Parts: sequence; structure tokens; C-alpha cells
Amino acid sequence: MIPLRDDQPSYSFPFVTLAIIVVNVLVFLFEFSMPARSLNLFIMRHGVVPDRLELIDLVTSMFLHGGWLHLIGNMWFLWIYGDNVEDELGHGKFVLFYLLCGIAAGLVHILVNPYSNVPTVGASGAIAGVMGAYVVKFPKARIVTLVPIFIFLTTMEIPAYVMLLYWFAIQFFSGIGSIGYSNISGGGVAWFAHVGGFVAGAALVFLLGKRQPRFARYPGDSR
Repeated sequence: MIPLRDDQPSYSFPFVTLAIIVVNVLVFLFEFSMPARSLNLFIMRHGVVPDRLELIDLVTSMFLHGGWLHLIGNMWFLWIYGDNVEDELGHGKFVLFYLLCGIAAGLVHILVNPYSNVPTVGASGAIAGVMGAYVVKFPKARIVTLVPIFIFLTTMEIPAYVMLLYWFAIQFFSGIGSIGYSNISGGGVAWFAHVGGFVAGAALVFLLGKRQPRFARYPGDSR
């Protein structure tokens, strides 16, 4: 299932969400311009490597990606869910929120794979935090989703709590199933980073509080 858009209005321009997307794209273009050997060294240096953790890598790894599909998928999810969470928290708090979610995701990944020497990169842990906050604050929002039915594609409106809790369950049980494999190989998807980011986002959206009070507005409201 691929989310296409949501029906939850936001009432401020998502400056931070857009800026994060732009920075990720620019960093990826820089990666893309590097020779393969230099890129591998760059990823090893700035990704999260549990076996030789440097704290700054918990931040730098959020802005690195392993390929076009990795980048596009992450930025698409951020664009769909990020504007509403940014609108809820305010621009400044959203910056802090995003970084803390990414750091929490990286720490959970390290906890589960403490001896791995494989670098982990990507914004998915931080974006999982955005999704966790979204499901807490906007559980009844409708997500227009592209759904495959046998050989056909159709769209359905799915409640956010169904869509995002289903996504969370996939991450959690995939993580459980990969524990033995990841302990042997150290590779694969960082499922528990997604789980950690999601839980962190759901908690932090309460701890950071709501932005300054404003007049409630609804679709069609001209105030």
C-alpha cells in the first residue's frame, strides 16, 4: 500500500519539512557525484556503525541515503505526514522533534545490533517518529492510498490509525523475525530503528507540547 495524500488540513506553510527534504536531496546529489570507493568511505564515516559509535553519526546518518528509491520513499512519507506534525508543534519545536526521533531510532538500532560493523543510513527512523506523532494527533484523518488488488490498482481512503498501526506492526514483527539473521550478518533493514523512531515520536509529541494557541479553523471556515 502506497499513501498518496491525506485529508488533514494544515494552517501554516511547512518550511521545516520542505527544508529537510531539500537538504536530503542535496546531500544525496553530493553522494551521487562521488566515485564508488569514496562514497563507500563516506557512508562508513558518517553512517551509524554500532561497533564504533560516534555520537555525531546519529545526526549525520539521517541525511544520507543508499539509493534513489530509498530517498524518494522517505521524502514522500515525510511530505505526506510532516506538514501536519510541523503545524501542530510549530516550526522550531519540529526541528528538535525530528532530530530527537532520528537519534532515538539510531540508539534503538545500536541496542539491538551492538556489535554490527555495517553502516546504517537514512531518514526513515526520524520519519517513523513523524508518523508516530501523526497517528497520536490525527488518528481519524483519512489517507488516500494506492492499493494493489491482484493485477489491478485502486485507491482507498484508510483511517490514519489503521494505516500507520499496520505499518508499525510490519516493522515490529519484521524486526523480531530478523534478529537471528541480523546477529549473524549485521545487514538488512534496520527494522527496530523504525520501531524506536515511531515510539519516540508518539511520546515526544506530548512532551514537546502544542504550539501557541490559535483560532480553530476547519475546511471551508472563512475566519
